[in-house]
Amino acid sequence: MSEGPVPVRIYLTVFACLLALTALTTRVAFIDMGPLNTVAALTIAVTKMLLVILFFMHLRHSPRLTKVAVVAGFFWLVLLIGLTLSDPLTRHWTPGPSPWVPSTTQSQP
Repeated sequence: MSEGPVPVRIYLTVFACLLALTALTTRVAFIDMGPLNTVAALTIAVTKMLLVILFFMHLRHSPRLTKVAVVAGFFWLVLLIGLTLSDPLTRHWTPGPSPWVPSTTQSQP
């Protein structure tokens, strides 16, 4: 970190943005947008994650090797999630259980 300390004003601005994005997440949760609810929530979450990583974790002023390590970590996360999801997403060929059908004959007492 060759630059001087980050001004408090930057931290307060980022904090205010995080609070606003949290309020936006809550507001979007109560609006029915169909399948876009998940997309909106994930977009807001990724934006908040980037703000925290760039400013509070000082990645913005970090050396290049640190940035490469962070990008490699996210690539590894995507790879693991993708490989994990490849199993249940390919199970459509597995037959489901047959439904229960009650017996039509009743036993005599």
